[in-house]
Formats: sequence, C-alpha cells, structure tokens
Amino acid sequence: MPQPSTTGGTLRLVLGDQLSDSLSALDDLDPARDVVLMAEVRDEATYVRHHKQKIALIFAAMRSFALRLEGRGVTVRYVRIDDPANTHSIVGELHRALDDQPFAAVAITECGEWRLAEALAAFAGVAGVPVDIRQDTRFICSHDRFRRWASGKSQLRMEFFYREMRKDTGILLDDGQPVGGQWNYDAENRKKLAKGTRPPGRLRITPDAVAQDAISDVARLFPDHFGDLDGFGWPTTAEQAEEVLADFLANVLPGFGDWQDAMANGEPWMWHSLISTSINLGLLDPLDVCRRAEAEYRAGRAPLNAVEGFIRQILGWREFVRGIYWLKMPEYRERNFLDADRTLPWFFWSGKTDMACVADTVATTKRNAYAHHIQRLMVTGNLAMLLGVHPDEVDDWYLVVYADAYEWVEMPNTRGMATFADGGIVGSKPYAASGAYIDRMSDYCAGCRYDVKAKAGEGACPFNRLYWGFLERNRARLRDNVRLAMPYRTLENFGPEKRKALLAEADATREALGAVRR
Repeated sequence: MPQPSTTGGTLRLVLGDQLSDSLSALDDLDPARDVVLMAEVRDEATYVRHHKQKIALIFAAMRSFALRLEGRGVTVRYVRIDDPANTHSIVGELHRALDDQPFAAVAITECGEWRLAEALAAFAGVAGVPVDIRQDTRFICSHDRFRRWASGKSQLRMEFFYREMRKDTGILLDDGQPVGGQWNYDAENRKKLAKGTRPPGRLRITPDAVAQDAISDVARLFPDHFGDLDGFGWPTTAEQAEEVLADFLANVLPGFGDWQDAMANGEPWMWHSLISTSINLGLLDPLDVCRRAEAEYRAGRAPLNAVEGFIRQILGWREFVRGIYWLKMPEYRERNFLDADRTLPWFFWSGKTDMACVADTVATTKRNAYAHHIQRLMVTGNLAMLLGVHPDEVDDWYLVVYADAYEWVEMPNTRGMATFADGGIVGSKPYAASGAYIDRMSDYCAGCRYDVKAKAGEGACPFNRLYWGFLERNRARLRDNVRLAMPYRTLENFGPEKRKALLAEADATREALGAVRR
C-alpha cells in the first residue's frame, strides 16, 4: 500500500457513525499525503453502558469501513479498543496522531452529539494546526435550512416540516402537488394485525469474520453491559445493508402501511425495515432510500399509504428530530415539563414483569437491541411517562438499549415524543394511553395476567390504574391542551372524590411497580 508523505498531509477523522464514502471529511482526500484516523475508544462505548450488540455493530462496521478505505489505497490509522496505547477518547487520539506525525491540517465532519461537538470544538482551539469542521452533507436538511424553516414559528410541527422536505426534494410530488391528493396517509396505517396474518420472513445477516471478531471483543471487554450477543444479525457493510434494503423493498414494504403500528407477541420485526442502524451508521444514504421507496410506488409494486408512511419516517421524522436537537440544545436536555421525579423500575432492564406487553418488548430489546416505534412509544415510553420517571433516566435507557440510538435522534424522541418532558416542542400532546390502546393494536392483552377491561383494583391493567392519575397529577400543566379536552372533560365529570381516589391508586401503583422518588 502507498504510504503518505510524512509532512504536509491532512489528518481526516472518521467517527463510528460516519461510515460513508461520501463523508465530507473525505472530500479532496489525497491518498499519497493524507491519513484517515478511526478509533474505538471507551469514552464512546461507555458514556452510557451501550447494548453489547450496539458496540459490536459499530466496531464491526468501523473495521469493515477501514478495510474498504485501505482497498482504495488510503492509509488508515486504526486504533482498536484493546490497543495498549489507546487514550480512549476521540480528542486524545487526535492529539496522539498529531504528536506522532506532522500534519498540515485536520478535517472533521461535524458529529451528531452535543457533548462530542463541544470536545471537538475545544480541540480545534488548541490543535496547533488548522481544523476544518465540515457540514454533514449526508442529511437531507442542513442546520441552516432547518433554522430558516423554524424561524418565527410559535410551534414546530413535523407535518409542516415534512411538506417542506417533500417540496425541496420533489419526492412523491406530481406537478408540485402531493401524489394522491394528500400529504399524509397516516389514517390508513393503523390497522390491528388481522387474525391469522403473520409478518413476512426477514433477511438477517450472518456475521462475517470481521463482525465475529468484534463480537468476541465485546463479549470479552464489556461483559457487564446490557443485552445479548447471540443472534446478532445487523448489516456491518454497505453491501450487506443494500441486501437488507432490497429485501425490504421487494418483500415487506407493500404491507408496511397497513401494519406499521401493530404489535404481536413474539414478533419483533413485523413489517419494519430494519435499516435504521444502517442509515444512522452511514451505510445507506437516506435520500436514496426514499427515492427507491418512491420508485416502488411508481412501478405499482407498493401502495401509496405504505410508501408515503415509510418515507415520512425518514424524510420527515428523522430529519425533524435532528433539526430540533441542534436547534434547542443544550437547554433541551434539561427540560422536565411534567416535573417527573421517579426512578426507572428494574423490570425495564430485566423484563421480569407480569405486564405481557412490557415483558415482550424488553425481551425483544435485550435479545435484538431493537424494538419497533410503537413498542418504544406506546409501551415503554408511555409507561415511563405514566409512572413519572425522570427524563434523564428515560433518555439513558433508550440510548443504552437500542442499536440505532444516538443522542440526536434518541433525545427528541424520548424527552419530546415519549414523555412530553419538552412541554410540546416535538409533539402537540402527551402520548398517554390506557391499556385500551395496547389491546386495540396487539394480541398482548389476551395472554396477560392483568385485566385490560378493569379500570381499578389490583387485577386491573397497570396502564389503566396509572392513566387517570397521570392526568389528575398534571391537571394544571395539561388541562388547557386542546388535544386533551375530551379526557379532561371526563375527568372533571368524575368529581373531586373520585379524582382523589384515582390519584391515590396511581401513586400506589407507581410505588408497587418500583417507580420510587429519586
């Protein structure tokens, strides 16, 4: 392999979620003079105790990307997790590389998390050479574009942002108008799984030698982290990610619209794409994914409600939450609108609970580092909010347990959508629900010890026992929310004595489930 010049080149940093040939830090790369730095460091693996599969996925994908670069004649300074000289921080490895070899400059693509962005900005001030921190052009909406859209608005709603992104990209537009005559087909995407209907079989990737090596390293070095390594099946290269995407588009996407909100016991994947890990790592380009989904509709191979709903998750929701994160941080991470002050119950980690929906979701999460968005929002997120769990603990849990979780996408979803801790920046109302919602959208309740029809008492579904008490506890904060007008009218009609009893039962349920005051 050609070796770079010892002077005058550029040190180019590639982070673990920046594994894209099109990365801006690699623009104008000169293999004869430049070096790419990639580092597996404990600071990133342990700032929360990430799921074992998440760490293995990132390490395997990084190692494979380094080999990809080397195959193009690029010199890669790759620091493995068990390297004795490893400083175990990204900034430490940048300094060590500059100490070991003279470089004329450093090129970095902006990172996805605030804490690391602050550290890299501080590094730029003391590096001793010019540090070029470049825009991450792999996202469809730049920070500037999002700020322009948000400027002057009293409310920031994803639906209207999504329409702007459709106009910007031309996706699912005919002559400037939305295909089918409407922007959003969500009303058609809420079907409960029909009796006898089962999800399609899914393509899972058998770990290659590089991934097996990473899995072994994680098992050895992070034995006490959450989650299982058996059954690891995530793509760790662009080629593998392409296989999973192609399988989804051909075999799964047509049913995605109808069943995207449905849940079924023992069915972790349902009709979901399983490409969020690959997009967030940089193995797939999000705009290309959207255009290929649109092509399935244009070719008559997938219905509009499925294609529009899938595209909305990427072009709309993914880009929106990233925009919110960078617009509102660092103040956003301090928000606790509902003054939630309870600890996260242990069963969120162990799965040992008689609530069938929670037990299955946690078991799925532990086994696969994955659960789909309704399990995340309406089972674990809804329960954490009803229990009054402090948003810091909710944030940490989601960031730990899911392989696709990075703070920029996790925090607005948990502190915003799941727990309403942001007071309505992301969502227009708390997504609080009793057990009736879970019963409507799943088969969990039929096999549960708790009675989803009972509203109170020890045998009643805990979601029911918590729901009205949640509304009563937060009456002053939420009663003027127009989207909660109906439940608050019902609550008012209960009268003061019944409301007091509902609040007392909810508080007792919180304590019994292990959500105690911090």
